[in-house]
Amino acid sequence: MADVIKKATRESYGEALAELSGEYPDLIVLDADLAAATKTGIFKKACPERFIDCGIAEANMMGVAAGIASTGKKVFASSFAMFAAGRAFEIVRNSIGYPHLNVKIGATHAGISVGEDGATHQCNEDIALMRTIPGMTIINPADDVEAKAAVKAALDFEGPVYMRFGRLAVPVFNDKETYKFELGKGVQLKDGSDVSIIATGLMVNEALQAADILAGEGISARVINIHTIKPIDREIIIKAAKETGLIVTAEEHSVIGGLGSAVAEVVTEECPVKVVKVGVNDVFGHSGPAADLLKEFGLCADNIVKKVKEAIA
Repeated sequence: MADVIKKATRESYGEALAELSGEYPDLIVLDADLAAATKTGIFKKACPERFIDCGIAEANMMGVAAGIASTGKKVFASSFAMFAAGRAFEIVRNSIGYPHLNVKIGATHAGISVGEDGATHQCNEDIALMRTIPGMTIINPADDVEAKAAVKAALDFEGPVYMRFGRLAVPVFNDKETYKFELGKGVQLKDGSDVSIIATGLMVNEALQAADILAGEGISARVINIHTIKPIDREIIIKAAKETGLIVTAEEHSVIGGLGSAVAEVVTEECPVKVVKVGVNDVFGHSGPAADLLKEFGLCADNIVKKVKEAIA
């Protein structure tokens, strides 16, 4: 059996920007003194004349991005999720969201898997914050293949986009040759009739593992990857609710305001069924090895299995 390839989606992000630079001569990339960590340094090396280091001034960077976008350029502004979504929220809202400018926010190091950087940097609130901005598109890719395809889709899309990337290397499970990214459309990875596991980001691979474990115990689990949190694919969620009667969501984000909340909103309006959320349960994180933290906070296949069995019982 071939070894599983692992890669951090932040690396995929930087590589995609560099690879697409020739196709998009109007692409400008901004960073807040974190190019080595966000991997925009890969683009900087390829196109130094189209890269701007704005320094440790994230709110100012968003304002600069808005100004450049208003001239017709395609702009990516990058920093850690805690700073891009948290510290710069007001500028993102008023200077990018309100005028609906063509700025793409590349937010890396999101979630508990930031690891040793600790609670101050483990942003589990960014999706919730960005969902409240009218017209903001939110993408949270699950692996290298999906991340690169998402960057291309964001470039071709007109309007503000928030893209969430991780620090931790995660398994690559999509096939580059056959994968097709469609903005706003979920992807059913596995069919099932007893429960639908709807996941996003690094939790998609955990959901696939959970489905395999459940299958061994006679439970048929459908697995759906929601890479676009907003606008969310209502059709695939409603179909899952009607056909399986139970939904378990899984995300590396607070259970408040993220994927679970978005799915529950759709279900309560269209087809009320039980929705169980696997995520960060309204607590701050803390420093530690990423893999250990994910297990500690229940962001793993075993906890998804546990929640599914409890809900069915």
